[in-house]
Amino acid sequence: MLKTEFENVSVVKKANVYFDGKCVSHTVQFADGTKKSVGVILPATLTFNTGAPEIMETVAGACRYKLKGEDWRSCAAGQSFNVPGDSSFEIEVTGEPYHYVCHFG
Repeated sequence: MLKTEFENVSVVKKANVYFDGKCVSHTVQFADGTKKSVGVILPATLTFNTGAPEIMETVAGACRYKLKGEDWRSCAAGQSFNVPGDSSFEIEVTGEPYHYVCHFG
């Protein structure tokens, strides 16, 4: 069964708000020092830059994404995609909001 919650974590109360509110997330900090962000992207096409590698886990909704130098691909609930560090990706959300967990590193 797919886990639907994180246990024994701290959540940063202040939201990360990007692109005039089209993307809103909260940082989740784990006891081992790792961090993730949990958020929602409203319908839009946005470009994100990455420092560390990321895994974008789709919790609900769907998106299309384009890694730097690649073609557009689709990602639905229950799927994920990897983004290299020191890169960028475009994400397109149409219809319902896209709920995600971003795993860093």
